[in-house]
Amino acid sequence: MDQEEENRMMMMGMMKGRIWVNVGVLVVAFVLVAKIVVQLWWKPRKISNHFSKQGITGPPYHFLIGNMKELVELMIKASSQPMPFSHHILPRVLPFYHHWKKIYGATYLVWFGPTPRLTIADPNLIREIFSTNSESYEKYESHPLVRKLEGNGLISLKGDLWAHRRKTISPIFHLENLKLMIPIMGKSVGQMLDKWSLMCNNNNSSNSGSGGKVEIEVSECFQNLTEEVITRTVFGSSFHAGKKIFQLQAQQILFAAQSFQNVSFPASRFLPTKRNRMTWKLDREIEESLMTLISHRKHCLINQPPSLERDNADQSQECSKDLLEVLIKSCLNNPLNPRLRESDIVEECKSFFFAGKHTTSNLLVWTTILLAMHPQWQQLARDEVLRICGARDTPSKQHVSSLKTLTMIVYEALRLYPPVVATIRRTKKDVDLGGLNIKQGTELLVPILAVHHDPSLWGSNASEFNPSRFSLGVARAATHPTAFMPFGLGSRQCIGQNLALLQTKLAMAMILQRFSFELSPNYKHAPTVLMLLYPQFGAPIIFRTL
Repeated sequence: MDQEEENRMMMMGMMKGRIWVNVGVLVVAFVLVAKIVVQLWWKPRKISNHFSKQGITGPPYHFLIGNMKELVELMIKASSQPMPFSHHILPRVLPFYHHWKKIYGATYLVWFGPTPRLTIADPNLIREIFSTNSESYEKYESHPLVRKLEGNGLISLKGDLWAHRRKTISPIFHLENLKLMIPIMGKSVGQMLDKWSLMCNNNNSSNSGSGGKVEIEVSECFQNLTEEVITRTVFGSSFHAGKKIFQLQAQQILFAAQSFQNVSFPASRFLPTKRNRMTWKLDREIEESLMTLISHRKHCLINQPPSLERDNADQSQECSKDLLEVLIKSCLNNPLNPRLRESDIVEECKSFFFAGKHTTSNLLVWTTILLAMHPQWQQLARDEVLRICGARDTPSKQHVSSLKTLTMIVYEALRLYPPVVATIRRTKKDVDLGGLNIKQGTELLVPILAVHHDPSLWGSNASEFNPSRFSLGVARAATHPTAFMPFGLGSRQCIGQNLALLQTKLAMAMILQRFSFELSPNYKHAPTVLMLLYPQFGAPIIFRTL
């Protein structure tokens, strides 16, 4: 009897245990479901109502996916075929913004999954976000794949750490320091153009009676050119070792771009696929090579004889500082400062290669396309170059500063085809912006391309190529000084913009000295976005020797 009672009590205990386990599972499940419902249904409804009461609406939120289905459909439709030869590219490049703006106005709420983004296109409000009240907003984190490419350097840092790093790096990109690089840049451009001339001559010899001309896909040429210049800017005297490292990073960028296009769910980048394994291997090789190079360069700087330091100081007007040297010296001069470590130098080198190479090469591509489309402006620019720089001499820093027409053309290329077509900020606290109450954590989407093409800011010819609008300078080109922001605004304005502008003007001046050019019949006008704005089907251009 005692044994039966004991067994019965044991069974009851087990049953109670199972009940409590089941209750625990149900509670956990209920909490998870409640959190999901709050995050994916209740919170979006609350945010929508908050803005609706203030007169801000937008496309309706769909559970979990937000407006992604409509957004993707609009993007696919817009990029499905080339467009006419027109600079009215907003409907193709930012089709979702163009479409919903017509329905809801320039300021509306759009949902990227369960994440709300408020579009802000008013230049007064943009100035407040980036300049006058920038401390209330923070930079939005890039997609993990993009963040891997751009490195954990100045591009992605925030707060005091960003401010300290920017102060350390800024002197390298002062215009006077960059102008010392013009002979090196000119040599690189000259070597590229010599190859083009040889191609023209070879083509002429095989086609007797015709002028020396050749069709060149300029996208790859300009990428190679800017890669060489950026490598010299970053590594200086360690150019050849640096170039090998950046060749590895170029491969990594290619693999990552392919992954970025094909990712079906976020966790796929962690799977040991063949492409991911190759990317991880390249990443290890890049970091190991950079650490080796940094250690070697540091050893050289530590053991540099005092007399050599004086010699280098005497040559300060002939040699420019490179990024690697400045960062290493900052590390050496402040050994107890934890703000800059060797691993940080690695990340900065990766950041400047990724950002500098593609931004500048894209600017060169679009400037060339625009001058090929508009021969009258090409001739005006050539007349100016030949008058100021001569027919063959490499332009000097004084020459480049005097090229006013070419400068206006480059600015107009940046206006019509900015490398970054939109940018995002996130509110760090509740803010009032233009009479709107915006809660902490809200993302603000600034459509740079739309602002650059806004007729209310740029006039009825906003979508036309008209460099003369910049004849009185950038500040007076539009009805509002904040209407032009190809390199961003405020304290986080692109630190490399001087390098990009200088390299573009020098390269275009030397091209104009030696060639006339026009669009190839094979060119298809199809601006599209994959991280940066680029021609979807390439940029084949026909060059003729002068």
